[in-house]
Amino acid sequence: MIKNINYWYLSSLLVSLLVALPILTVFSSFFGSTSDYYLLLKNTFLINYISNTTIILIGVLLLTLVFGVLSAYFVSFYNFPGVNFFKWSLILSFAVPAYIYAYSLTAFFENYGTLFTLLKWIFGEGDYNKYIPKFDGMMGAVISMSFSLFGYVYVLTRASFYYQSNNLIEVSKNLGFSAKESFFKIILPSARPAIVAGLSLVAMECVSDFGTVEFFSVSTLTTGIYNSWLSYDDLNTANQLSFILLLLILVLFFTENFSRGGAKYHQPTEGYKPIPKIDLNGKKSYFPLIFCSLLFFFSFIFPSSQMTYWTFKFPKYFQDIDLWSLNLNTLFLVVIASLTLLTFAFLINYGNRISKSKLLNYLTLFSISGYAIPGVILALAFITFFSWFSDLLTINFGILSIKKIFIGSILGLVLAYFIRFYSLAFNGIKSNYLKINQSIDESSYLLGYTKFRTVRKIHLPYLKNSILLIGILIAIEIIKELPITLILRPFNFDTFATKAYAYASQDLLEAAALPSLFLIFWSAILIFFTSKHILSEK
Repeated sequence: MIKNINYWYLSSLLVSLLVALPILTVFSSFFGSTSDYYLLLKNTFLINYISNTTIILIGVLLLTLVFGVLSAYFVSFYNFPGVNFFKWSLILSFAVPAYIYAYSLTAFFENYGTLFTLLKWIFGEGDYNKYIPKFDGMMGAVISMSFSLFGYVYVLTRASFYYQSNNLIEVSKNLGFSAKESFFKIILPSARPAIVAGLSLVAMECVSDFGTVEFFSVSTLTTGIYNSWLSYDDLNTANQLSFILLLLILVLFFTENFSRGGAKYHQPTEGYKPIPKIDLNGKKSYFPLIFCSLLFFFSFIFPSSQMTYWTFKFPKYFQDIDLWSLNLNTLFLVVIASLTLLTFAFLINYGNRISKSKLLNYLTLFSISGYAIPGVILALAFITFFSWFSDLLTINFGILSIKKIFIGSILGLVLAYFIRFYSLAFNGIKSNYLKINQSIDESSYLLGYTKFRTVRKIHLPYLKNSILLIGILIAIEIIKELPITLILRPFNFDTFATKAYAYASQDLLEAAALPSLFLIFWSAILIFFTSKHILSEK
């Protein structure tokens, strides 16, 4: 038994250290010597990087708050035409990454773009470009991220609204509150933990975004990190900027955890009364119907339609783009990374279960912080660490360079995915593992079951649905992931995300449409299969 416990200690420690490598590398690099380029950047553009990041963050948080909370409120408390459709269709926004939304936004509103073509087809020849608004720069980045990320707020807030007790609503009515006053004084404060959690996830995704801000040529900390390394070949400066961004990310990460504290997302079961939905008919149903319709249209239909339009308007790219290779590459990464993540997450959860060690729990809690690390920082930290480690082995032990094993290889890419998404796999399995009573394990041992047979016959059958769900969620994240894949991929190895980025960076939006459309398609299919779990009302 002691050997088993030592084994689980060791495995959890190794996983924790592995996930901590990017943080430790960035922190250690910060205290190293600064380059001339960093000093120049510090005195010129650094304040601009920070201010642009902050402005975009505030704009995205405000829009996602309005989009997510209002849509969740409407589908949770009211019956109106199409409410059952909007309840699940609004989460399809997850299928459209912000950088692909940016491509659609630009293609539609650019000079002689899709909107120009529509106006010309409807009204005939004319100089319509001067009347068409241009959504580029910071405004374009805020809009793209907001429509892509509001789903975090919507899903969590809707769950909180659903579990609010009707007792609260009855109390507000007895106090003479109107529907508006009940919303702001009772319903909204009760859902605060869920709203803050959703906004924190939005904030972490927003400040770590690379593809969107780079496409709109907005200088933020993430673009500064990437350009320092790629354009100026200054890895040290890239790590200095990574340290600043990582501090901002960690502040948001701990704010989200602290804000939850002991707060509950739903009312206790005792005395709980479900809230009857209010039927809206006629003019009263117009506002929620129009709001949800517009939100669904602009978050999913608009970018999907734009990519579809470009794809069929320029069919020659069907021949130029190797779709078979892109599908195989993406599927290969999804399968390998998902299996690795699920296997280790299950083993560590099982180790925690049988050892019952507080120290082991603290170690694994630290290991799930990788999800808060932006992909661009993670990739650069990988390059920094393995370059240093390779040089150390070469100088002291004469071992040939091992950088090629981890940098620019599938192994390094999967390892980076492991660190980035380990939190998703670990927490997803843990939340369901806790529902298996320890007495079940003890009963199986009394019946002569070994630990392995207990896992195979009892744990895995119970957890198979949650494991499948987590695997699908990981697959969605990997399909959409851009900076890690872009930086660490092998030479001439493309996924849908990197291919779309490559064309868009060359201002070939019509060519980027085909891989973007496939990315949206596969993500939407996977989201459809998980929607009943995400929106479960049980």
